[in-house]
Amino acid sequence: MSTSKRPKRIVVAGGGTAGWMTAAAIARTFGPVVDLTLVESEQIGTIGVGEATIPSLVNFNQLLGIAEADFMCATQATFKLGIEFSNWKVDGERYFHSFGATGRDHWSAGFQHFWLDGLKRGHQQSYDDYCLELKAAYAGKFAHLPDNRLNYAYHLDSSLYAAFLRKLAETHGATRVEGKIAEVELNSENGHIAALSLDSGQRIEGDLFIDCTGFRALLIEGALHVGFDDWTHYLPCDRAIAVQTESVRAPIPYTRAIAHDAGWQWRIPLQHRQGNGIVYCSRYLDQEAALDRLLSSVEGERLTEPNMIRFTTGARRKQWYRNCIAVGLSGGFMEPLESTSIHLIQRAILRIIRMMSQGDICQHDVDEFNEQQLTDMVQIRDFLVLHYKATERRDSPFWRQCADMEVPATLAHKMELFRETGRVFRKNEELFAENSWIQVMLGQGIMPRSYHPIAGKLSDEEMSGMLSGLRDAVEKTLASLPEHGTYVARYCGAKAA
Repeated sequence: MSTSKRPKRIVVAGGGTAGWMTAAAIARTFGPVVDLTLVESEQIGTIGVGEATIPSLVNFNQLLGIAEADFMCATQATFKLGIEFSNWKVDGERYFHSFGATGRDHWSAGFQHFWLDGLKRGHQQSYDDYCLELKAAYAGKFAHLPDNRLNYAYHLDSSLYAAFLRKLAETHGATRVEGKIAEVELNSENGHIAALSLDSGQRIEGDLFIDCTGFRALLIEGALHVGFDDWTHYLPCDRAIAVQTESVRAPIPYTRAIAHDAGWQWRIPLQHRQGNGIVYCSRYLDQEAALDRLLSSVEGERLTEPNMIRFTTGARRKQWYRNCIAVGLSGGFMEPLESTSIHLIQRAILRIIRMMSQGDICQHDVDEFNEQQLTDMVQIRDFLVLHYKATERRDSPFWRQCADMEVPATLAHKMELFRETGRVFRKNEELFAENSWIQVMLGQGIMPRSYHPIAGKLSDEEMSGMLSGLRDAVEKTLASLPEHGTYVARYCGAKAA
């Protein structure tokens, strides 16, 4: 049935990863049902350091009908099985947060309870030995397995990903307009955004505006003044420096997060280069010293000038206000410790699409969107804070501050529950799985004092058989996997940029 109703006008302000992920998803989903315009300026750079992702991006790309090998070739991507954390519990120790399951859960209790009981009975094997993703990461191996038995994400060039998504968005009807936003015009009657005025004099009207202008937050904050909740008292790092270097060895299938006396450093291996960065608290380390520390630790020839980034961890008090929705850095910032930046963009986009209305904006949708987005950010915040709080480091003022700080009640509950009982509960579609919390809490030195009695049901022989059988299954699969770099080159190898 045809209709003469004018397509809903959606305007995306800003490009980069957030803008083009938004435009590609909306254009691919709705096509001619909406009139979609993206405004960006080549004169304005993007942060462009979101190179590590989590497994949810695999699903996002599938929803958009993107062929994985094509995407990985275009973005110089490699596979990621998790994150190695060095020097977080104490200087000189490391642990691994993998994307996979560890062992095999029973319906009444998680595998950690059986492992803890096994320790009491004399089985000394590490919790790590029961996780395929972890063992494959350290062995430098990867392959796609039947039934998606190897959980993974990507390391990618975020600028190339934005360019890749731009082509997809324009193929499905999105229009890109070049120009800097000079003014955000408001409707004098209802306070909604009426149009964006560009420095060229062009005026872009819309019904719904999506703010992807990054830290500047030109629409949601600059024009609508929604306010910002500062979480620096929980996450005190407020500076970062990023630099890219040539690859000097085959890419490993995991990200590295290396703690130092005032924060941490990252290393992210792509096909053609390595991403490097330092995150730090300016109260305890100045920019010059941070830069020296970063540049003295990188491998390979430097490809870019250092990118200095200032940030405040926290969230907008409203992610959706009137007819404007913040997506990406305009809505808030979580330091990249667990690679959640692109995931938060993705979650916002999927919610926008699910809540798209044929008629006027529904306030109940707005309220629900804001509640869900804030819940996501609070849960991620708590997981990040865990890395800083649960530490035995007291070797610098920064780490003493982290160890002594009062944490959110929601996090304190999770930590004490695990410490007392070995249990972790996941709530409200929480991003991080129970095994993620377990790996980090064990890695940071929180050892449960007790565990579920179901483990005691097994005889010594049954316990030995179960634990050895699980380890053997991991080792058997591991032995069959090819080397990661070889697999990447064959599956999605790209020419050097």
